[in-house]
Amino acid sequence: MADFVTAAALIFCAAATATHLVSIALALSRVTSSRSRQRGLNVEPVSIIRPVCGLDHFDEMTLRSTFELPDSGYEVIFCAAREDDPAVPFVRKLIAKYPHVEARLLIGDDRPTSNPKLNNIVKGWAAARFPWIVLADNNVLMPENYLGDLFRSFEPGVGLVCSPPVGSHPIGFWAELECAFLNTYQARWQSAADTIGLGFAQGKSMLWRRDILDEAGGVEALGAEIAEDAAATKIVRAHGLRVRLVDRPFEQPLGPRSVKQVWARQVRWARLRRVTFPVFYAPEILSGSMLPIASGFAAASSVGLDPLTVLAGLLVVWYGAEALLARVAGWHLKWPSPLAWMLRDALLPLLWVEGWAGDTFVWRGNDMSVAKADAANSSRELAVTTKSM
Repeated sequence: MADFVTAAALIFCAAATATHLVSIALALSRVTSSRSRQRGLNVEPVSIIRPVCGLDHFDEMTLRSTFELPDSGYEVIFCAAREDDPAVPFVRKLIAKYPHVEARLLIGDDRPTSNPKLNNIVKGWAAARFPWIVLADNNVLMPENYLGDLFRSFEPGVGLVCSPPVGSHPIGFWAELECAFLNTYQARWQSAADTIGLGFAQGKSMLWRRDILDEAGGVEALGAEIAEDAAATKIVRAHGLRVRLVDRPFEQPLGPRSVKQVWARQVRWARLRRVTFPVFYAPEILSGSMLPIASGFAAASSVGLDPLTVLAGLLVVWYGAEALLARVAGWHLKWPSPLAWMLRDALLPLLWVEGWAGDTFVWRGNDMSVAKADAANSSRELAVTTKSM
């Protein structure tokens, strides 16, 4: 029995480590291939819709970047729910500062869905003039090649191009921890999945071909799921098309973060993943380093190896590979990064349990529940089944 347990522990450690390295290699292939491609791609006329709600630490940087794209033939539509939102006067100043960019601010509190972000976007979608539309959160930093990179990934058979957020400009250790979750963990796995044909949407930056979403019912159709990312993925796949990611994800400057903010955000995302794609969420418990490294350490002496040497070797392999990816990709990498990566991996099992344990979360002051969304999805599936009988 002891031999079986030892063998199982070693096999698990080896398989998990190999999977980690493969995901690193796949992500590396994406960020390096984008640099070898010819730049200066001509983009189609496009409407950029940016919902705003309150002010974040780096809004001056991120919202201003919308006006500094070198491309011509794009319009910018900012959306706010209320006139008294703190972002409204700031957006108006930016519009006045860049008169050569066609930009406007729309204000209105439409509520066709239970998702406050989608409700804010509805009026912008209706007002957009072009057949290509970008939906971009207020905290996304748009580099000069932003539109070119989005259109470059819109290959035949693709119905939606997205970018996961890559954390940058962290202030304090807890923001470093958020970078650890966003960059060499979440962005890595998303890029790896996309590379093997399992791409799924991320709501930070979305380039839509308008007719695809309009055919499904417009922006309101994204409210069919508690997470618009999941709804977008399912809509595109229902059209027989694929979701693709850009090769080099766009930055989200973080600024200061508290441990409560970081944890709340990760729990929210975990619960959303659990209710929208439970089959893919279930194995997430195995995705970090703690369980594989602990297995290798525990089994080392049984096969004549020094446990401390095995522990050190596994730490170097796991986190050295992450450091290589961050360095090559140009993602945030400082001396606290390995400490943040280790803390992240130690928290992943607890985060996985939290994803299953609750249904509620708070998003920008709005109380939301994945249980209500799950019940609504079940009702829709029942209605479709009944109708087809």
